Amino acid sequence: MAKGTRLAGATLLVTGGGSGLGRRMALGAARRGSRVVIWDVDAAAGAAVRDEIRAAGGQADAQYVDVTDRDAVKAAAAEAGTVDVVVNNAGVVSGQRLLDATEDAIARTMNVNVLALYWVTRAFLGGMVERRRGTVVTVASAAGLVGVARQTDYSASKFAAVGFNESLRAELRADRADVNTLVVCPFYINTGMFDGVRTRWPLLLPILEEEDVAARVLDAIEAGHRKLVLPPLVNLLPVLRVLPVGVFDRLMDVLGVNRTMDHFTGRAPGRTGGHSG
Repeated sequence: MAKGTRLAGATLLVTGGGSGLGRRMALGAARRGSRVVIWDVDAAAGAAVRDEIRAAGGQADAQYVDVTDRDAVKAAAAEAGTVDVVVNNAGVVSGQRLLDATEDAIARTMNVNVLALYWVTRAFLGGMVERRRGTVVTVASAAGLVGVARQTDYSASKFAAVGFNESLRAELRADRADVNTLVVCPFYINTGMFDGVRTRWPLLLPILEEEDVAARVLDAIEAGHRKLVLPPLVNLLPVLRVLPVGVFDRLMDVLGVNRTMDHFTGRAPGRTGGHSG
């Protein structure tokens, strides 16, 4: 059975590490004694996090990497060296209705949120299997457990991320590889990526704070957990799916799930950084 990965003395690589949840995980891992490698399409943001870690006495490197570029990922992986924990965190969202989203925006969502999982994970998984240690983290979303209005591309990409993790976990288990996988499915996180979203029931479905989520993810990596769902109410979704479709849909309406994006503004265009659920 795969074990957790102790962060002290390990190397943790995080995509989209220049801002939001990725930045918080990078800072938190460094405080726990990890060497941190930050990948981001915003070179200045990644360098700023690197410098912040170094100023506090930690070890960190930053690389400009477009995770949708297979060749760029391979080259950056060779430069990064041995990595014990890969955190697939980079993500984008358009927040548009299906008929309003551009073809380029839909393709970008799939390239960043889905295909990059393959390019990044493949770059490091072989080394983990050979060393018989490590963890692959997939930051998915609660939207990977239930479809949400104005998220036809984003939600589909996160359903794919959940399936990617589950299949990879099964594959590693069948091969008796001592490499763990962790999928993270949070509700919305206050990172800027989902600026403008609202929740009808803040006590049941609160907008999460990135520092708290980052700490929970790092704890789960070290504990060897395989799934982290936040907040706890989201864990009920698989059970609720036994209900008839119409009843399930009405329940989601009561919870306000399909109105959360009504006032969505999101982050400025061009950023592929810290993640939200």
